[in-house]
Amino acid sequence: MIDGIYLDHASTTHLDHRVNEYVKDYLDKHYGNPGSLHDLGIKAKSAISEAREKIAKILHCKTDEIVFTSGGTESINLAIKGIAFSKSKGHIITSKIEHPAVLETCRYLERKGFSVTYLDVDKYGLIKLSDLKKAIRKNTILITIMYANNEVGTIQPITEIGKIAKKNKIIFHTDACQAAGVLTVNVNKLHVDLMTINGSKIYGPKGSGMLYIKKGTKIEPLIHGGGQELGLRSGTENVPAIVGLAEALRLANKEKNKEKTRLTKLRNYFIRNVKKKITKTRLNGHPTKRLPNNANISFLDVEGESLLLYLDNENIYVSTGSACSSNKLEVSHVLDAIGLKHEIAHGSIRFTLGRNTTKKDIDEVMTVLPRIVKSLRKLSPLKIKG
Repeated sequence: MIDGIYLDHASTTHLDHRVNEYVKDYLDKHYGNPGSLHDLGIKAKSAISEAREKIAKILHCKTDEIVFTSGGTESINLAIKGIAFSKSKGHIITSKIEHPAVLETCRYLERKGFSVTYLDVDKYGLIKLSDLKKAIRKNTILITIMYANNEVGTIQPITEIGKIAKKNKIIFHTDACQAAGVLTVNVNKLHVDLMTINGSKIYGPKGSGMLYIKKGTKIEPLIHGGGQELGLRSGTENVPAIVGLAEALRLANKEKNKEKTRLTKLRNYFIRNVKKKITKTRLNGHPTKRLPNNANISFLDVEGESLLLYLDNENIYVSTGSACSSNKLEVSHVLDAIGLKHEIAHGSIRFTLGRNTTKKDIDEVMTVLPRIVKSLRKLSPLKIKG
């Protein structure tokens, strides 16, 4: 384990030791190509089939509705571009707070002649269903709305969105990378046609992911070659990553309710302590419709990157937003979309708890966080009204 307190689980999670044990044999013993006809190849192919069956049981779908990929970004690209390319033209609806993998893909498609509507969100990060209904056109081919936001943790009304899409005969994709493991991923209850899951967010291997594609949904492949993964994702399958993803999802689903309750209690304890011990703070995202492990907090009169570095010096690891865009200095597009002033948004830190996070960890953080914020405020020229 790391030397310190890791509160950046929305960025990535450690590999669960049970998953690590599970995949070991597929790294050094059962290393055959699943496309080979000899015994090693057959064992590898059988492992993939078993993984598909595990996931299908959790998602309540058919095994041939699952395509394995290298992670969330590839799955999102396959979902959105795959639908767009199969239609050649049309209109797409998304929101302003999606992950960069969704937003950049949509912007790419705009340059290729597709039209895209980016829905506004309210101050909590929720889309309005009435806005979604108004945005639908005769040529709308896809709705892509994330299940739960990776920065502020807000959970969208996915089931209701799915019903609207179904009523209007529009394909619906949801990015469930942050939701898998703590929320239901029953595709029938959610009314989704496409759903993305990433292994590295659920204590599985990095470089593992999958896309659920409802039977009958026409989609164009992005990678051509030997025709693996139902002809939608060619290339020799990464067997250790696939079996690791399936086992990680199985464990997460099995322990979901207990862990959700524990994390919610711990998160609320942390938020209460911050509000009690540090003045001029703001919780971002919905107060209740949020991921159980997420606490995105703005510390007024403080610069977020400085706070992050000071915490890092204390071996406390947090984030200022999405890890996929952390090298950019501009304000988070999510915090901008929920209406935060730039000077407030720049003082925001995302704390995301995980399986190894304890009450002791939170108490240790609270012994240093107030002191750091106080010292940074003394140095800051900002004096924002709280």
